[in-house]
Amino acid sequence: MDKILVVDDDLGIQKQLKWALSGVDVVFAADRPSAITQLRRFEPSVVTLDLGLPPDPANASEGLLALKEILSLAPSTKVIVVTGNDDKEHALKAIALGAYDYYQKPIDTDTINLIIHRAINLANLEHENLMLSRTNTAMGRIVGNSSAIQGASRKAEKIAQTDISVLLLGESGTGKEVFARSIHEHSARADKPFVAINCASIPENLLESELFGYEKGAFTGANKTTLGKIETAQGGTLFLDEIGDMPLGLQAKMLRFLQERVIERVGGRSEIAVDVRVICATHRDLQSMVSGETFREDLYYRIGEISILIPPLRDRDDDVVLLAKTFLNQYREEYSAKVKGFSEDALSAMLSHKWPGNIRELQNKLKSAVVLAEGSLVQADDLGLFVTEDETEERVFNLREVREIAESKAIRNAYHQAEQNISKAAELLGVTRPTLYSLIDKYRLDDLKNQA
Repeated sequence: MDKILVVDDDLGIQKQLKWALSGVDVVFAADRPSAITQLRRFEPSVVTLDLGLPPDPANASEGLLALKEILSLAPSTKVIVVTGNDDKEHALKAIALGAYDYYQKPIDTDTINLIIHRAINLANLEHENLMLSRTNTAMGRIVGNSSAIQGASRKAEKIAQTDISVLLLGESGTGKEVFARSIHEHSARADKPFVAINCASIPENLLESELFGYEKGAFTGANKTTLGKIETAQGGTLFLDEIGDMPLGLQAKMLRFLQERVIERVGGRSEIAVDVRVICATHRDLQSMVSGETFREDLYYRIGEISILIPPLRDRDDDVVLLAKTFLNQYREEYSAKVKGFSEDALSAMLSHKWPGNIRELQNKLKSAVVLAEGSLVQADDLGLFVTEDETEERVFNLREVREIAESKAIRNAYHQAEQNISKAAELLGVTRPTLYSLIDKYRLDDLKNQA
């Protein structure tokens, strides 16, 4: 529930606002010191501030000083100053200092309700945009706050500045092509073509001509000379997805291209020089394939001058909600849907699901949920997910380990349900903020600590 702080020494106005404001949690302060204490404790998104505070209620000096302190400690807080009828000058000064709006007494509950809820909506929107912007790594397309994805992103950022061959490793659906495109977009070749081909989706007898092109008359149906994907990528980046599925016979020709940077079209006799950067990806264990002689060892070392392991979504707990919000905003616009967020059961279901299909599965769930949702919030059944006992999780019999696992999971769930607000998370867990920080340190939840 949204919190607002009412700073006013008039008990009558405090009571009036307490009963007038619907759907929000109201806390009070009667002077500047207590207002700052309440601000630090509850981190309200909106503050109503009477400029005539003690010990100098006849003037606005104390109220304006409180305004400066509030905005210094919490710049994103929406402060609505409340003044007397004849004090418009101080109200305008408060606006100049950074107040969101002002309201002149006497209090009209309908009007103040409208102003406050408008401020709450703006504060929530700004907070959501801030969190989404923080999810973007230096590589732009790559979304995530978890240490695993941030590490992979930093590695990709360094690699992008070179022309070294890159091998992207990871399960299906983890976003290997997103990484490849990000590397291209942050390289010196960004203004040149990015050409992708999936080696597993093209029949073996067609893959060679798709990659290398063919001359007119090279085979039945070759009515004209056609450039292959490699030539099409001239000056840019060639992305070979699922390189582990490339036939052995074609691997030899690919190796020669990578070594000599020349190609011969199918049916051609002349060599063609090509300048491309090559990025490969696979979900297969290429080292095992080399041992089993189903993938060439020399090609393996050629394409894997440096590799990046992209973590599966199940190892990126804190990124699930961030990614879900990103996709929700995207699909909401695409389908002109009315959904605005997720219910608590939907958040819990997403956090407990193991996501065997990784980001691709999350995208599909979100797309259908946006279309099917009947209310303003996506529910767990809209996603086709339900909170259940994880029968596949390894059984732990040590009571200390059981407690650590349960408490760590509860902390993460509360943190996400509180939308990354550490004070709200502490309230959900029924502990103080210092206690929550101690638990985060105890269970080494460093990614939460860094964001808090």
